[in-house]
Amino acid sequence: MSSIHFFEKGKGQPVILIHGFCEISEMWSEFADALSSNFRVICPDLPGCGKSPLTLSQNNLEEVSIQLEDWIEEENIQDPIVIGHSLGGYVTLALLELMGSKLKAIGLFHSTAFADDEEKKGMRDRTVIFLKKHGLDTFVTSFVPPLISEHKRDDFQAEIAVAIAQAKQSTLEGLIAYTKAMRDRKDRLEVLKNFSGPKLMIAGTLDGAVKIDASRKHKLAISDYHELEGVGHLGMIEQKDTCIEILRGFCGRVIE
Repeated sequence: MSSIHFFEKGKGQPVILIHGFCEISEMWSEFADALSSNFRVICPDLPGCGKSPLTLSQNNLEEVSIQLEDWIEEENIQDPIVIGHSLGGYVTLALLELMGSKLKAIGLFHSTAFADDEEKKGMRDRTVIFLKKHGLDTFVTSFVPPLISEHKRDDFQAEIAVAIAQAKQSTLEGLIAYTKAMRDRKDRLEVLKNFSGPKLMIAGTLDGAVKIDASRKHKLAISDYHELEGVGHLGMIEQKDTCIEILRGFCGRVIE
């Protein structure tokens, strides 16, 4: 039996929303509420995050995707639309490579099909060192606020506090494992290109984690591309209503 913890709302076409690094399934609660009138929205905690235990000593995205495939089959989730934020997008692509046409459509939310370049890999290595030295609480308190575009941080202080509190529900071992998994992940642009189903991308023009120039290089591989002007890495906070409508419209077109 799968150890993946999740919550779900609604009935109909399954839509799986996968959270990112330093996040848990609860980040999607308002999205699940809004979309549940039309879809069966399912939000898992990735292993080592929230209420899902870290069952592998060294995570890599391939192992995570195998765990998610087992969970999807166990829960009888058929032909899902899978949308992932950041790390969740990397997991979505690994799942796509594993399951192929068993997925109805996919979405990358502030994410990329590219592997880390050498500069980013160095940053991941420094993150591992910081986590081991200073611990989870100190790391997430400094990591989360810059994900919001700088000119909007004062406007979203309450939301940032909630995001920090949710990030602290991860495990130190899980954050270290996922940092290494992100560093070592392979390029999956061809996997994305070769998928014949609908493909969504939401990008922020001020995203410091996934640069807008990199996002724009995906356009030929994406059927439904959206840019959020003046938005950082957390569009679901900075432009929540817009993002909900983008997801609602995309998922609706998938099942037309």
